[in-house]
Amino acid sequence: MFFDEAKIYVKGGNGGDGSVAFRREKYVPFGGPSGGNGGHGGDVYLEVDPNLNTLIHFKKRSHFKAEPGGRGSGKNQQGKSGADLVIPVPQGTVIQEAGTGEFLADLVDGGQRVLVAKGGRGGRGNAAFASPTNQAPRLAEHGEPGEEHWLRLEMKVIADVGIIGMPNAGKSTLLSVVSAARPKIAAYPFTTLQPNLGVVQLEGYESFVMADVPGLIEGASEGAGLGHQFLRHVERTRLLIHLLDGAAQDPIEDWKTINEELVQFSPELAAKPQIAVLNKMDLPDAQAWWPLVQEAMKGQGIEAHAISAVTGQGVTPLLRRTYELLQSIPVAEPEPERPAVFRPAETEEAFAIEREEDAWRVRGVRVERIAAMTPFVLPEAAARFQRQLRSMGIEAALLEAGVQPGDMVRIGDKELEWQE
Repeated sequence: MFFDEAKIYVKGGNGGDGSVAFRREKYVPFGGPSGGNGGHGGDVYLEVDPNLNTLIHFKKRSHFKAEPGGRGSGKNQQGKSGADLVIPVPQGTVIQEAGTGEFLADLVDGGQRVLVAKGGRGGRGNAAFASPTNQAPRLAEHGEPGEEHWLRLEMKVIADVGIIGMPNAGKSTLLSVVSAARPKIAAYPFTTLQPNLGVVQLEGYESFVMADVPGLIEGASEGAGLGHQFLRHVERTRLLIHLLDGAAQDPIEDWKTINEELVQFSPELAAKPQIAVLNKMDLPDAQAWWPLVQEAMKGQGIEAHAISAVTGQGVTPLLRRTYELLQSIPVAEPEPERPAVFRPAETEEAFAIEREEDAWRVRGVRVERIAAMTPFVLPEAAARFQRQLRSMGIEAALLEAGVQPGDMVRIGDKELEWQE
């Protein structure tokens, strides 16, 4: 089975906790604070592996977490940073945010790498909080939680030429004849259930990549016959070979049907250069259709060829002409790189207060981060958190909203009881 879609969960490593420690040395009875900072959590990357050609490895595993940072320790020792996690994907992988469908990155080159989840920074140890007025702080921070996202991965086959057509037109047979690809071939429709790639080698060193796309039917642009899933695999091609079945009831009508589906799916795809190729010229029906196909294609301004993929008739001239056309079709300029950026809020200081059934909910990037990094078991840390709420204007906003002593206030995954 060919897997060209996957949904995965990625999470950067949590930052390591800072530590509370004091110097304990001989002849230094009142040593200062020496708690070190926590280590940075590992980042999560997606990287192109040219040896992969499907997303099947995500069927068994869909959750990926980078290594967390180590805890800080005494003597101002910083915790070890967590190792980054690199997840291999095939060429042609498009990454989207699963919830919104927002485009994040398009990985097409071998070794191309993109950051998809940042690790959290390490929490500060008590040595970082020492000041002239507080020379022995008993305060440290938890590590910042790593970013987490659900991603949708979609693979689009990368080929120079895409072979399209009705089921049983001979697409797989043609690919097997002109390349080393060995797709499954049988004399019934829908034999091909996955795109197949083959490298076509001409005389000398000329070559190009050809993709055999599963047969399309009427309604393919709306998903009929799995067409919607497979049409995307010809979006990256530069030239289309529209293979017509010479033994079909009406090859010209089939040509019209497929082109209508291309227009419905993507006008840009339908506008790609196209060659009409009548196959099965070893059969009398195809020979009878050939003059009619020539005339119909001439009226549309489409170049027409006649071949027999089984006997090899006309195949070599078709390949030479295909290579010539590829040289005249400019390679699409890559879009300006759009790296995967999981954007912070327009301002991290922004916050919102909502009333839930049994509590108040405070939302905001910075306030949720501060809450996650505050060890409330330390009185100094809790007092510092209260001062931060006051300076950010959250305390006043909660009072204005009507918070009362004893009410529950939720910030991130923390639940706090409001007191005067």
